Amino acid sequence: MELLTPAEMSRADALAIAAGTPGTTLMERAGIAVADAAARRPLGTRIAILCGPGNNGGDGFVAARVLAQRGYKVTLGLIGAREVLSGDAAAMAGLWRGEVLPADRVDLAAHDLVIDALFGAGLARDLEGAGRAVVEAINAAGKPVIAVDLPSGIDGASGAVRGAAVRAFETVTFFRLKPGHLLLPGRIHCGKVRVADIGIGDAVLAAIVPRAFANVPALWQGLFPIPRIDGHKYDRGHAVTVSGPMYATGASRLAAASALRAGAGLVTVACPAEAVPIHAANLSAVMVRVVEDAAALAKLLEDKRLSTVIIGPGAGLGQATRDKLAAAADRRLVVDADALSSFAGEPEALAALLARSSGAIATPHEGEFVRLFTGRREIMEHPSKMERARAAAALLGAVIVLKGPDTVIASPDGRAAISSNAPPWLATAGAGDVLSGICGGLLSQGMPAFEAACAAVWLHGEAAREAGPGLVADDLIAALRPVYRGFFGGMGIA
Repeated sequence: MELLTPAEMSRADALAIAAGTPGTTLMERAGIAVADAAARRPLGTRIAILCGPGNNGGDGFVAARVLAQRGYKVTLGLIGAREVLSGDAAAMAGLWRGEVLPADRVDLAAHDLVIDALFGAGLARDLEGAGRAVVEAINAAGKPVIAVDLPSGIDGASGAVRGAAVRAFETVTFFRLKPGHLLLPGRIHCGKVRVADIGIGDAVLAAIVPRAFANVPALWQGLFPIPRIDGHKYDRGHAVTVSGPMYATGASRLAAASALRAGAGLVTVACPAEAVPIHAANLSAVMVRVVEDAAALAKLLEDKRLSTVIIGPGAGLGQATRDKLAAAADRRLVVDADALSSFAGEPEALAALLARSSGAIATPHEGEFVRLFTGRREIMEHPSKMERARAAAALLGAVIVLKGPDTVIASPDGRAAISSNAPPWLATAGAGDVLSGICGGLLSQGMPAFEAACAAVWLHGEAAREAGPGLVADDLIAALRPVYRGFFGGMGIA
């Protein structure tokens, strides 16, 4: 589940070498893994391997040698002169007995498969000149591409395109995924990603101490709330969803219902009197209380059993919502939608309130994120979505869920997770309100904020997969039942 930046991966290589595994051995194993991926094709497949001037190119030389030994017709192209290769890459090039063409002279149209071994994850600048021309030629050829480590032109840390980038249908990487494999647009360019074991032991992670992770259950399931056979609803917390006026009740209703489905023992919708009939007519297991303003919400929250407050979905924009958030600030909080936009350009004011919370999660989509942090160059100018989320979490002192097809969850302590299980059809009205409710349902059961947010995002994506194409937000709530059944079953819980 750990993600390694290119710098961390270089350190992992160095630690493995220092522990006694030669760099040439690591490169040999990497090249064999790439060759194995290519060799799933028939023996008559014509393979063009394009190598760069660094270690990624060294992996390509190994793959070329192995594939030729297995009987494949291989053409190898190199950017730059073979004589200027150095280190392990030079050693692997020295074992290749075939012709080496300039990369731009390889006739890609005459081949069935291209192996991109140009630059890999360590690229730290925009492509230009010969390198960019070869990348553009690969894409123009329209042939299937296997990328070595990462498609050339993709930044391994941010997933950004550095000028131009290869579009691969498969990527073979080594030891651990990099953030660029999961963040967009990198994930789109990678195609199917295979992680190859090249003999780097997991023990190196203790020295590296990764702070980024793929959002998979192993990251948080040890803290997931499991209902006890001797438990009761009061053990599982009481969540309050703050609703706005009569014409905007749907969002808060979705949040309330999903909080209950996610495991909260009790859920109450706090709403103006005019909205009571609508909520009462559409919610059965959720309670409804009249709350007209911040003072009334503070009165309701005098009952300390109401441990978690979800505010934002359908709450309304402006000072009234800010005041209600202030009234609830000492509880566990999920802050979304209107509650975030009510602090547009004033993240410090929001941070001052969240500092009083016993655990807070903010769940902006990109538009809300921009509104909240507008003018904060130290946040908005980060090229990496993960780093933007980390900086925002540090400023707010709260967990940030920066939503999207590559949702990033970031904690003020620097931990971050990237989700990749959301299907395209999850992009529908109300889906974010359901996510807020799942976050609140898990928070109400005492799950720590970072782990609760990660679990909620994963469950949300799995519910969308379960519901299938054509889903609407209400379908996500029902789909959580089979998702929970499978999740608990996988943990051996009946």
